[in-house]
Amino acid sequence: MSLLRLFSRRLYLRIWLAVVGGVAVLTLLVAWAWQTAAEFNAQQNSASAAPAREIVLRDGNGQVLAQGLGIRRPGDPSEGLRFDIAGADGTNFSLHMAPRTQRGERPPPHGPAAFWLRPFGFLWMLALVGLAVALGVFPIIRRLLKRLENLQRSVQRFGEGDLATRVPVHGNDELADLSRQFNASAERIEALMASQKSLLANASHELRSPLTRIRMGMELMAGGQPSPASRAEILRNVNELDQLVDEILLASRLDSREVDVGTTESVDLIGLGAEECARVDAELQLQDLAALEVPGIAKLLRRAVRNLLENARRYSQGEITLELSSDGRCAEIRVSDQGPGVPADQRERIFEKFYRLPGASERSGGVGLGLALVRSIAERHGGSVHCEGRSDGQPGACFVLRLPLA
Repeated sequence: MSLLRLFSRRLYLRIWLAVVGGVAVLTLLVAWAWQTAAEFNAQQNSASAAPAREIVLRDGNGQVLAQGLGIRRPGDPSEGLRFDIAGADGTNFSLHMAPRTQRGERPPPHGPAAFWLRPFGFLWMLALVGLAVALGVFPIIRRLLKRLENLQRSVQRFGEGDLATRVPVHGNDELADLSRQFNASAERIEALMASQKSLLANASHELRSPLTRIRMGMELMAGGQPSPASRAEILRNVNELDQLVDEILLASRLDSREVDVGTTESVDLIGLGAEECARVDAELQLQDLAALEVPGIAKLLRRAVRNLLENARRYSQGEITLELSSDGRCAEIRVSDQGPGVPADQRERIFEKFYRLPGASERSGGVGLGLALVRSIAERHGGSVHCEGRSDGQPGACFVLRLPLA
């Protein structure tokens, strides 16, 4: 029972046994066909190459008992010789001569048994071939299935919570491809979990600031009539808190591909850009475009454009422009401002969640999620976003959002 359980739980043993058994069956079939063909050829050769001989049978006194032509019968040489004798008077005789043996020696097997049982016959050959196959195939199968066991243990550790688990990749076969896919999935899950933990930790910190200011305002108003300035401050903090909660929820939903965030439709970027430019008093520039539409989720694309414009208005000290263009494959949205600009070594980090440039004050507005949302929305639509300097050499920053056309 323990042997059966061992084979049922070890795939490499079952594969090894299947290979050895398959080789044995194949060898038996080849041997049977080989023996059948050999017997048939021997009979054909014996029948065609059996010349007649003059045979004379005499008794002890020298008298002729039979005389005539003897024809050898076809058969296995191990069975001895057989002759048919036709006498001169028409009488037929049969002569059988047994094979030679030493005194006390058993006669060798003859017929089909000789093929299988004689020393170094087929059973011996089968045993040697089976032993060679078993010894040669086992380490190969064990090495192959060892990689599968490593993958199994890694999946088990990953399922137990060790998100840093990775599988060593060897070769370019299907198992190596499966290991690479597991590692890619593990990295993606680990990144998502880290993002969720970072989002939760930063959200807790950011939520505490407006709540603390609201609590302080309420304490100052205790027992007295609130001033218009106090009411305005509380209202501003409530709006900031509402915006923060909205952005945190949206960032969490965009991180999960399974969550439905809207219906994809054809979005008119010119109309959307004109509406958002009017909100922040920005200038809209079209590069010889009569129409520009992209497939996407309208509310998300509007949110991306609005975040770029509000970010530019927050830090700009002059005019803001939104430029729309197309290169035949992608629509390009460029938002330029005249603010202090973004240092080259910070142009990638500003798209991280809750990241602010050194020296940026919370009182300037924003919680560090606006640009992160723009990147998430761009990636959700198969596009990209990056920051660069202004092309005209003036101080400021330029944010470029690229979205694929239909």
